[in-house]
Amino acid sequence: MKQTSVTTDGPCWVELGTSDPAAARAFYRELFGWREDDGARPGDGDYVRMLVADAPVAAITPRYASRQPTAWTVSFAVADADATAAMIEEAGGSILKEPTDLLDQGRFAVAADRSHAVFILWQPRAFEGSGVFNEPGSLGWVELLTRDPAGSTAFYPAVFGWSVAPSEHYTQWGLAGRDFGGMLVMGEGFPAEVPPHWLPYFAVADVDNTVERAVALGGGVQLPAYSMRGGRRIAVLRDPQGAAFGIYSAPAEG
Repeated sequence: MKQTSVTTDGPCWVELGTSDPAAARAFYRELFGWREDDGARPGDGDYVRMLVADAPVAAITPRYASRQPTAWTVSFAVADADATAAMIEEAGGSILKEPTDLLDQGRFAVAADRSHAVFILWQPRAFEGSGVFNEPGSLGWVELLTRDPAGSTAFYPAVFGWSVAPSEHYTQWGLAGRDFGGMLVMGEGFPAEVPPHWLPYFAVADVDNTVERAVALGGGVQLPAYSMRGGRRIAVLRDPQGAAFGIYSAPAEG
């Protein structure tokens, strides 16, 4: 990810809705070195922000409904949540939760694209989002897994103005020349019950070591570690409650 700070129309935050928040916090503390933000704010309730050093990097929260899967959700920063929500509907997506103020922190909405991959709109006010990107323990990439690549390549540029860089096997998303994510087509290897979704990748210092630690902590391996063209290593893991996430080797510098 070339993004180093919150950028309008780019990924700005990730949050985990889980069946066991306490166990999830313990797992990610051990895996990434996260610590809980002890400066709770009015309205936070069971919503717990996690920090790397003093920088917020993610949140862990209970599921809000029994039918909600245990999963990570990616948020995208927008200048105007209401205007972007209208653009989503015009582009064929849907709004699952109408734009709502979160005290002085910001304004958010929950949306889905044409194939029902869910994401969040975040209009920052007092809280911008992640305080660090592409450093160990922080968001390093976001990936859309979809069965509708043509619809997705029409939808997201129409809503967010993203650039699209396709190749034979993978498409990358960008803003102002900075790549921040990609799109993977869900083929026959994906079970039919797995819906289209956004997958966050967290940067780590050592992918192979992190895979080993995740397994030792009760997690699982969804995609074993391998080296991409250029040598960067990635893997996709599952936490003990079943939420999938990726890991990505952080740059040697920064």
